[in-house]
Amino acid sequence: MERYKRSYPISWEQLHRDSKALSWRLHDIEKSWKGIVAVTRGGLVPAAVIARELGIYYIDTVCISTYDWKKQGKAKILKKIEDSGKGFLIIDDLVDTGSTARIVRKMLPDAYFATVYAKPAGKPLVDAYVTEVSQDTWILFPWDSESQFVEPIAGN
Repeated sequence: MERYKRSYPISWEQLHRDSKALSWRLHDIEKSWKGIVAVTRGGLVPAAVIARELGIYYIDTVCISTYDWKKQGKAKILKKIEDSGKGFLIIDDLVDTGSTARIVRKMLPDAYFATVYAKPAGKPLVDAYVTEVSQDTWILFPWDSESQFVEPIAGN
């Protein structure tokens, strides 16, 4: 995490609110999506919220591993989908450098790609997002953290 200067912790409640806000945008674009393709693992929670809000029952996954908890590495495609993606939503939690997004875009070129959070390097690869954060910010998702004391920014 040497390239990250900031940390942006996301609570379960905030993730739910932001995923619901993304649902509103997606509903305004299309009223009858065929289904959702969640990018695992980060896209699973937002995909569940969006599926509920939009009344979507068909959910599939593409499984790509690019991160461990310390660094971004070479992408490993663990499960792919053979389809153009027409009428489907691709949902992920975050587009960062765009390495995963490029793989998924190539896999499902006609799908609509939406993420909850976007960084500048990856933003051009998605069709919709809710919140932009700076490239040097590490987003700390609720499934990766526990509540604990942290020092104030200005110190003591």
